[in-house]
Amino acid sequence: MLQYRPVTLWLFFPILGLFLSMALYPLAIENSKKPHAYTYSKLHATNGVELHVLKTKPENIALKAIDKNVTKTGLYGINGGFFYNGDLLSIAVTNDLPAKGEANDYGTGWYNTDVSRGTLVWDEALQAFNVQIVKHAGELKVTDRNHYWAQGGVSMKLGDSMGWEAQMIAEEMPAYDENRLRSAAAYDTLGNVWLIVTPTTCTIEQFRSAILQNIANGQLVDGIFLDGDGSSQLMSRENKLHGDGREVYQIMQIMK
Repeated sequence: MLQYRPVTLWLFFPILGLFLSMALYPLAIENSKKPHAYTYSKLHATNGVELHVLKTKPENIALKAIDKNVTKTGLYGINGGFFYNGDLLSIAVTNDLPAKGEANDYGTGWYNTDVSRGTLVWDEALQAFNVQIVKHAGELKVTDRNHYWAQGGVSMKLGDSMGWEAQMIAEEMPAYDENRLRSAAAYDTLGNVWLIVTPTTCTIEQFRSAILQNIANGQLVDGIFLDGDGSSQLMSRENKLHGDGREVYQIMQIMK
């Protein structure tokens, strides 16, 4: 029997390889459909705040309405703006179309509800970002209303060390001086957009300081705070942050 063992082994390994290939092929195909045009980083600030960061290009972002935890959507990205009972309370507009429903309707993503708030705008025609303080999408100043997106939140004013806090308070940032989970979106001098979530409970000042210290080597220009606490959620190939497990109603999605 010993003389047949090499032949038996020679036949066994190709057969094993075939079955493994059959089992793994669907997984490889599914993985190839997931976004790849981004980079993920996990960073630690000296103040103890841990940052999870997705960097991508603005043309790779979609503002989409959802109704579940970001980690359960199958989509890559982070939570968007504020909401209440399923209504979107922050601007989430692409080419003058809100993420949920019709223009000018409450809860659709057309309004920064109650007060004018910082809104991150990608002007595709100019190939440039800016942050505008507006109450609704109709107030946005863009080159071509068929080629832009805008995500509402609260102004970070990264270049204004003196006035940022007063502006943030004027825009009614919730629980800014309490220890909460946090999220944000920012852009740099090279035209990248950075989606940022921390699982560390911290104040807005601690979160902002950690971002300035750790992201883009001082090349960040500006950005906005997004919804926080249990709504601070992230999904990527590398990691999942589910906040407190709650449902959220808008995602800044990485498309490819």
